[in-house]
Amino acid sequence: MTPMIKIASLEDDLAQGKLIHNLLEHNGYSCELFTTGNQLISALVKEHDFDLILLDWEIHDISGLDVLHWIRSNHGHSLPIMFITNRITEEDIATGLNAGADDYITKPLSEKTFLARVNALIRRNSVVASTENQPFTTGIYHIDPVSQTIKVNGEETSLAPKEFDLALLFFRNPGRLFSRDILSFSVWNRDIPATSRTLDTHLSNVRRKLKLHPENGVRLHASYALGYRLELIDNELD
Repeated sequence: MTPMIKIASLEDDLAQGKLIHNLLEHNGYSCELFTTGNQLISALVKEHDFDLILLDWEIHDISGLDVLHWIRSNHGHSLPIMFITNRITEEDIATGLNAGADDYITKPLSEKTFLARVNALIRRNSVVASTENQPFTTGIYHIDPVSQTIKVNGEETSLAPKEFDLALLFFRNPGRLFSRDILSFSVWNRDIPATSRTLDTHLSNVRRKLKLHPENGVRLHASYALGYRLELIDNELD
């Protein structure tokens, strides 16, 4: 028997919370409602097992953005998170995604669009979980999470543990923008001050050792204000 998918919804508007709850329950999901950020964090501390987190941004006690930061700092990036919010500016959307949200949908909800987004995140997370420790290949790069090795054109590259963790994060999420804060918490589980060269040194080593250059079909794009992302490049001629 397939276990029921469990979703946590942080929403302090009772009518909106009931709408989300009923919509999910009627479509075969289990939904637990939380009206404060501290309630949700407490549940996660007690190791409640959720498959997806839905966050409203503006909550009475602490903001949904603060809850997002806490989850990413303490649970990494394996747990999918989607914002459901009235904030609709491009700046707000960029802030939420750069902080580690996987998706972003604005109110009022379109039921079909909302369910499609939920289904997509659940499917993607299921695929990632089932292949989390499986070796995979991206172009000339062969990555083995278990042995913590990366081969470039068949030749193993010597990487320090944190360098491998950074590289694995990028190769598992090509095209995704990671802020410096997200990289720091994901790999070191702590904030690394901008004045420290730790992150920059590790990123430089990863780029150099793995030859992350366009001629090899990849590029580690850096924007100091926004963050870093691994871009896949099609070198085929038109």
